[in-house]
Amino acid sequence: MTVIRDAEARRSETPGGVMTTFASPAQGGASRSLWQVEARPGAVGPVHDFDSEQVWTWVAGAATVELGGERHTVAAGDTVVMPAGTVRRVLADPAAGYTAVVTAPAGARALGPDGADLGVPPWIV
Repeated sequence: MTVIRDAEARRSETPGGVMTTFASPAQGGASRSLWQVEARPGAVGPVHDFDSEQVWTWVAGAATVELGGERHTVAAGDTVVMPAGTVRRVLADPAAGYTAVVTAPAGARALGPDGADLGVPPWIV
């Protein structure tokens, strides 16, 4: 059993928000990565894709998820399963932002909307 203390959580900041890695291959030897996304009010995530499924659960705030050409409004308590090979973008609520907990397989690779390999984000490593 591996215990990862709060002080050991890895934090990565992007223009869209702060990702806090709770577990990953490099953090606890997990086979899946688990992280939290904290998006500032009005933050607009990049248009991108992943080579693996991701599961997002909103724990606070709200967002609009653009996924495969459809728009979904989500709020605390909602979960979105984002299939691999489906272009997406997450837009934070302009007043509240959002906090979500996300999981994906270890080594999940980000892709550009054109399929260009962008690598494994640091919160998944």
